Amino acid sequence: MPLMSHIPPPLSARLAGIPVGDTLPVRIMAVLNVSPESFYPGSVQTNREQIAETAHALAGEGADIIDIGAMSTAPYIKTDISVTEETERLAQAVEATAATVSIPISADTKRAQPAQAALRAGARIINDVSGLRHDPAMAALIARFGSGAILMASEQHPQSGPPLARIQNALRDSLARAEQAGIPRQQIVLDPGIGFFRKPGIAWDEWDCLVLRALADLRSLGFPLLVGASRKSFIGKILDQPNVQDRLIGSLTCAAIAVVNGAHIIRAHDVRETVEAVRMAERLRGPLGG
Repeated sequence: MPLMSHIPPPLSARLAGIPVGDTLPVRIMAVLNVSPESFYPGSVQTNREQIAETAHALAGEGADIIDIGAMSTAPYIKTDISVTEETERLAQAVEATAATVSIPISADTKRAQPAQAALRAGARIINDVSGLRHDPAMAALIARFGSGAILMASEQHPQSGPPLARIQNALRDSLARAEQAGIPRQQIVLDPGIGFFRKPGIAWDEWDCLVLRALADLRSLGFPLLVGASRKSFIGKILDQPNVQDRLIGSLTCAAIAVVNGAHIIRAHDVRETVEAVRMAERLRGPLGG
């Protein structure tokens, strides 16, 4: 009798009650920033009324999750603000959003104090671009609150080697930190960090292109994947578009390619347009995990 080939189980997770994975529709995470220093001013709202109106609009356009950031994390500009200021911005924005929409809220922060304030205000997911490396208290905080966790590939110091190997190593380290803290595997999604590897040993725009092309190789880690390429600088460099406002078509192209190559969540500034691109890409791609 011939041996049956081993077929790995479909990738799956549950973020704040939303199932994510191979057999499910690609989810859309909408960006809502309350940081005036953000690289894309079009995503920024600065008062409670604007935040509530924007959150309502994003939900109506098809967002499954709203990701709120109160301090820009763009690696190529100096954007640090105090922990106190980030905490106040984030808590107020999460509170205003939670009072307006029923879809889950994610807090985009790498610091535990703002994260805790956001969770108390109604956030149910922490999106940590440092992959639990920046703040030693973050992993335990996520575990204590039982929140979902999005862990991005991040290197504290640039390493050597090919892009996918470096990303996999960084994510394995983050997963080890999550496991040690007791964060359940089913509440974790991974992000390869498009736009964040600025000293990679190769041109940074080529790095981001390589990662999108080889996204399916990250399936071996065993977790659903989030891709956030929306309006990022590699698109501007490739298309000669220094103005972020011009990068919609490039962003939609990247979203569609990410879906074809296995992304389970797309993080985007332009929700309505991204939903349409993602649904077409899903249909053309067919099922994952076969």
